[in-house]
Amino acid sequence: MQLRDFLPKIVNGDILGTFQKLDAIESNMEKKEEEIEQLKMDCEHFKARLETAQTDCMREKKSKAVKFFTITAQTMESFVKSLSEDMKQQDLDSDENQFVLALAGIVTNVAALACGREFLVSSSRELLDTMMHLLGSMKPGLCTKFKVLMLMSLYNVSINLKGLKYISESPGFIPLLWWLLNDPDTEVCLHALRLLQSVILEPEVLAKSASEMRDTLPFQRIIALSKSRNADLQALAKELLEDLKILEYEG
Repeated sequence: MQLRDFLPKIVNGDILGTFQKLDAIESNMEKKEEEIEQLKMDCEHFKARLETAQTDCMREKKSKAVKFFTITAQTMESFVKSLSEDMKQQDLDSDENQFVLALAGIVTNVAALACGREFLVSSSRELLDTMMHLLGSMKPGLCTKFKVLMLMSLYNVSINLKGLKYISESPGFIPLLWWLLNDPDTEVCLHALRLLQSVILEPEVLAKSASEMRDTLPFQRIIALSKSRNADLQALAKELLEDLKILEYEG
């Protein structure tokens, strides 16, 4: 038999073998593609489960935080109600007093953070309302450390524009500031002035409060504070007297 008789068989055999290999490769590729597609689906599934778990976790954390600040507000209120009407000096070393101061300190620290301020004004307004109410219900000179911590918290919240608007638009806010400025404690007066300054330096907020401020401003008291022996209080009061000149131009 000559070469030309064998050649077609060899060529045909090689082609058939090649096609079989190609079929096997294609089958293998299809299988890999299916596996990859399944992996993609698995990844999407696990991603969705992870996102759900994260959302549930955040929701649970938020719920716990709201509950904590609700209890904090109730505890603060109960503490103030427990103070006797004729009480001149509270026991600063009592466990109850120290516990309430610790709670107030936590609120102050939370409000010092941008995310904390946002949380308080968005989800814990009851606490803000309670603090403003308590500041107005305690006699001058009483629980000064507690007052200072609450004022610091409100000032920190006021750094957030939404927080400042909420606080400044609360009923009785301006009279509350005037009430606090009559406290004999220099720290209470200092932080009340800081809160007042937050309102004055924000045009959008000042526009809504200018009329009431102009009509009721305890100008003589602020002048007296500008002559305080406390250097920080004196400096802030003087600065505020300059800031208050803007009221002359507010409608």
